[in-house]
Amino acid sequence: MEGEGAYYHVINRGNYRRDIFGDEGAKQAFLACLEEACEKSGWVVHAWCAMSNHYHLALETPRANLVQGMKWLQTTFAARFNRYRTENGHLFQGRYKSLYVEAGPGLGALCHYIHLNPVRAKLCGVAQLGHWPWTSFSWLQDPRRRASWYQPAVALTQAGNLADNSDGRQAYGTFLEWVTANGPAQRQLGFEKMSKGWVIGSAAFKKELIGEHREKIARKNLQDPEWQEAQDAFLQTKLRGMLRSAKKTETDAKADRKGAAWKVELAGKMKEQTTATNRWLTARLNLGSIHEASRKIAAWSRRYGTHAFKS
Repeated sequence: MEGEGAYYHVINRGNYRRDIFGDEGAKQAFLACLEEACEKSGWVVHAWCAMSNHYHLALETPRANLVQGMKWLQTTFAARFNRYRTENGHLFQGRYKSLYVEAGPGLGALCHYIHLNPVRAKLCGVAQLGHWPWTSFSWLQDPRRRASWYQPAVALTQAGNLADNSDGRQAYGTFLEWVTANGPAQRQLGFEKMSKGWVIGSAAFKKELIGEHREKIARKNLQDPEWQEAQDAFLQTKLRGMLRSAKKTETDAKADRKGAAWKVELAGKMKEQTTATNRWLTARLNLGSIHEASRKIAAWSRRYGTHAFKS
């Protein structure tokens, strides 16, 4: 899902978890490609990190061009890498993973998470992080190193409205030390969810995204995990709406008998209007065995569905 002015957490790994950034030259080449991609696409990067076998980007797309820009970035870097190494084959494990990110605290937490990647990997401590060159924390600390497409303001603002001056930058390092030593703070920031699912943000933000992209989500049955979660959220929202219209609740669905006519009717309507599978509907509506539920849903569709034969 693409959007103008959208924020993303973009991640990818080397094929078979290969160390594609095993030396400094490879990391530098990736940054050079990222710079070109930002210039071509108009992207803004709020945080980045290149580890030995994967990368993280906190990315803003003023234009709706994430797919186009990422295709150029990964294809170009892979071609240059293979040419330099005189190798062939896939460099990355597959299509990158991208999570939608909510502006403000969600994006700030992501920046902190990305900056602390080398610390979690025990490559350095927070005190040495400013000298570890392969994360944007070193750029945040030293404005002379910053590329034009990198913006530290969100990370600083979301660490206590810190200014982009020597005192503010020092305070940001202290903030990251506090986060590193504070498990509850990491949980509150949502660190354990930063690379999972399809969105980083509040429940209201997820609901808003589902509303904006409902047609795309509804008409596609995509296999990427982030799309599966998005589609599941859309289907649950749709089912709750149908339950309200029928003056029923999810508790009613659990309590009533498995073959109740109203539950079969809801399942049939969901099948007509969405890509919900019989297995998904059977679980959510407590319809019993998948075989029996499928038979009843099919029978309802033949008799009452939109495309049922009318004598």
